[in-house]
Amino acid sequence: MSKINIVFTRVDNRLVHGQVGNVWVTASGANLILVVDDEVSQDPLQQSIMKMTADAVGAQIRFFSVQKTIDVIGKASPSQKIFLVAKTPFIIEELVKNGVPITSCNIGNMHQSGGKRVFHEAHVYVDEEDTACFDRLKELGLEVYIQITPNDRKYMI
Repeated sequence: MSKINIVFTRVDNRLVHGQVGNVWVTASGANLILVVDDEVSQDPLQQSIMKMTADAVGAQIRFFSVQKTIDVIGKASPSQKIFLVAKTPFIIEELVKNGVPITSCNIGNMHQSGGKRVFHEAHVYVDEEDTACFDRLKELGLEVYIQITPNDRKYMI
């Protein structure tokens, strides 16, 4: 198995959008965006919209389910500088528990919904399950932090 070159991992429930493409992909030096989401991996319309952002920054993009990511990430070429993005920290936890070599996780946008509160930044809303997941990620050895853009303050969790 070759070295898997995951250069950046982000939780953002919008997945791929202008901020991810124009700011984070460029800042991370990624040349491949890997969207890990069971629903989006089966939705050509959502894929086509996200592909426009990837094309605009000159990155390739792939859409994998959680299980497919676990099954095939070991086949990635070392020349692929992977920007991995998922909607929730629970997906990142599942990947790590199944051997995907993620060492840090940037927490970006997590939408407001019933029972969620602001967590350090106006764009990050969490409940007790979310914060417990952050703790489990740290126990698995990940650096977990909130940073909306590279120029924003970085909050270590």
